[in-house]
Amino acid sequence: MDPVRPIALGDIEQARERIAGTVIRTPLVKLDAGRGSAEIYLKLENLQPTNAYKIRGAANAVARLSEEERSRGVWTISAGNAGQGVAYAARALGVPCSVVAIETAPQTKLDRMRALGATIVPVSYEEAWRAAEAHAFAGMDGTFIHPFDNHDFIAGHGTMGLEIMEDLPAVRTVIAAIGGGGLITGLGSAVKAIDPTVEVIGAEPETAAPYALSLEQGGPRRFTDWTPSFVDGAGGQSVTQRMWERMQPVVDRTIIVSLEETRQAMRLMADKARAISEGAGALSVAAALGGKAGDGPIVCVVSGGNIDLAKFSELISI
Repeated sequence: MDPVRPIALGDIEQARERIAGTVIRTPLVKLDAGRGSAEIYLKLENLQPTNAYKIRGAANAVARLSEEERSRGVWTISAGNAGQGVAYAARALGVPCSVVAIETAPQTKLDRMRALGATIVPVSYEEAWRAAEAHAFAGMDGTFIHPFDNHDFIAGHGTMGLEIMEDLPAVRTVIAAIGGGGLITGLGSAVKAIDPTVEVIGAEPETAAPYALSLEQGGPRRFTDWTPSFVDGAGGQSVTQRMWERMQPVVDRTIIVSLEETRQAMRLMADKARAISEGAGALSVAAALGGKAGDGPIVCVVSGGNIDLAKFSELISI
């Protein structure tokens, strides 16, 4: 593994040039959250070609591979969004792609990975997380692109931070979900490099909040009460030592939200902004609505919208 090093602003600016033809500059939309609520803006990453932010990091990481590395094919580990991002970027360059995919991932995500040409290797959530921690999985050939602990992947995610700071220079708080930690590390690296006074906050579901536990206990910890939920794209089982080192300098704190608060945030975005968000994408909004992030301006990263429509309809109709 390469040594952990800071994600420099130059790395992020170069990534933006590298992925410009693949990703879109997503809009920043003000959310009407009702009288007395904070001033909230949505960074709509659900509008990316793969309907999730992961395409930013994936496109940068694949573009950075040598011809020899591409010739061996690529593989990653995913609950769906990273797999789609890597498969999309790999297909554009004619590179074979395999995904060690969590077998309980929404069918929508599994189908889209296959449609992008990825070979799916289904495993349990526990097997996938162990592989992510070990950076290895028995029987996989090719070049491994880690879904969060990868410098180029994280630098790609940082490009949305550049867009946020350009579109809303007055922003005081930025909130993003924490799963493995790659999104908030990239985002925070860009935001803090431009304006260190902006607060960068993570959001985790009550059923899977290892970063909050790690902050409380002063080091990377495993969340022993981890429980699967409809928030399948965030909330890991643990914080690894490497990601702890990455997040510490650029993440100020985290907010834990309930599944009900997350569901209500999904409903509000659908009602007021006509935005379809998966559970992980709504964590940031749930955190902002809870009042623990201040009055704003707050930017909430809506990290993805890859959810089965039947499940989405069920969740917002309860």
